[in-house]
Amino acid sequence: MRYTGLALILILLFTACGGNHDYSPKPRGYFRIAFPKKEYQQYNEGCPYTFSYPKYAIIEPDKAKGAKSCWVNMQFPQFKATLHLSYQPVTSKKVFNELVEDARTFAFKHTVKATSIDEGVIGYPNRKVYGIYYTIDGNAASSAQFFLTDSTKNYLRGALYFNSEPRLDSIQPVLSFIKKDMEVMIKTFKWKN
Repeated sequence: MRYTGLALILILLFTACGGNHDYSPKPRGYFRIAFPKKEYQQYNEGCPYTFSYPKYAIIEPDKAKGAKSCWVNMQFPQFKATLHLSYQPVTSKKVFNELVEDARTFAFKHTVKATSIDEGVIGYPNRKVYGIYYTIDGNAASSAQFFLTDSTKNYLRGALYFNSEPRLDSIQPVLSFIKKDMEVMIKTFKWKN
């Protein structure tokens, strides 16, 4: 009887602990992101340009060292993102060429971390708004950059940055959301002079 009880306990232990238990860790979860409703307002604050921007964004003057007049930051506080906008007057063909090359250089500095960099042409001849939009894929610090110009007097460069470690898989939903706002901004952009 003793051996039967011991044998029964051993059988129960082997069947309870044994068997085919495939264990795999659960994938990392991310917080659910609540996106605000898309509503826009006009930016018209004494600079030589105007455009529509989302009501959930805050525009403030750039306070960085060396910032010039009409350099502004469009903050998206709920997403920890900033679209930096820097305006430059075009005073000569040489200055224009330097500004265009600077925009290209800044975009392609992300080549180290980027998986690809695509260029798209921007052209609204009726408003004299021309430029290039850079889509930077991968874990680069900036995922989207552009410049807009009338090619004679005005130039504006924009660069989107997130205040977090660049991980495309985790910021992709927010990036797609903000890129739509950037498209609206570009489509509604006008030079005042």
